[in-house]
Amino acid sequence: MGAKEVAGAVRGRALARRRLGPALARRLAGHAGLDPALADLATGPYGRYARPGQDLATAERAIARTLLWHLRVLAGWQSPAATEPVRLLGAAFELANLGDHVRRITGGPAVEPYELGAFASAWRRLGAAATTAEVRAVLAASGWADPGADTPWALTVLPRLGWLRRVADRVPDARPWAAGAALLLLAREHLVRGRPVGDAAAEQLRPLVGAGCLGAATVPRLRAAAARPAGWVLDGIDEPDALWRAEVAWWRRVDSDGGRLLHGSGFGRPVAVGCAAVLAADAWRVRAALESAAHGHGTETFDALA
Repeated sequence: MGAKEVAGAVRGRALARRRLGPALARRLAGHAGLDPALADLATGPYGRYARPGQDLATAERAIARTLLWHLRVLAGWQSPAATEPVRLLGAAFELANLGDHVRRITGGPAVEPYELGAFASAWRRLGAAATTAEVRAVLAASGWADPGADTPWALTVLPRLGWLRRVADRVPDARPWAAGAALLLLAREHLVRGRPVGDAAAEQLRPLVGAGCLGAATVPRLRAAAARPAGWVLDGIDEPDALWRAEVAWWRRVDSDGGRLLHGSGFGRPVAVGCAAVLAADAWRVRAALESAAHGHGTETFDALA
């Protein structure tokens, strides 16, 4: 093990200690409104972008920007072998920029894109695309690959499935997260929104969730037919309107697995992946806390969510 791997692990573990954690996130949720919660939040690691006076959407964006900054810092500290999985996980932010851009060029509001730095692969060209056909052409000429159509759904969902497949293939420790996320996406698109599973989506889904669940018409059948790395996310879920609990379970597992990787005896890739996971889970928990405070739900709702 080289000095770069050891230094990267030490710095990654130190960075992970800057997350807010469940207890302080719960304190945020208990504030009487969003502004006092943000005043509290701004004194800690999220104060880089979060501050009092922001509305909820802006505050949630600030939480995500803080996470992205931390991931970029984390990647910069690692050896090349450990940087690669962090950048791959961080590609979620290029997907977020893609989704925001597609919404804008199809009539939605303009949103300031995330500053991707070294995490960007095709964003400069994607951000300059003026039509959905141009977005498709850029995707086809990049590592994201051709989504097969220029509909907003194809331009956003199919690249996400392709990303989950790459995460599963290239980051073994994250395979259950990627497979679980893919199954949850399938459940929402197919069972909640009633969208048929097309050939392009099926090609990406099969290696992640198994071919047997692509035609499942209920949550229990979907869970029973799913491949082992994916099915766990639907444990205890029987109805589509309870899929929010599956998302909570997904984040809890990411946090738990990430903590195990972070505090294991090794260095290099496992520690970097673990650090990225616990930072992402912390950001999710903080967003849930701000939503609870903003809507006056207090800690009871937060406890159910986080």
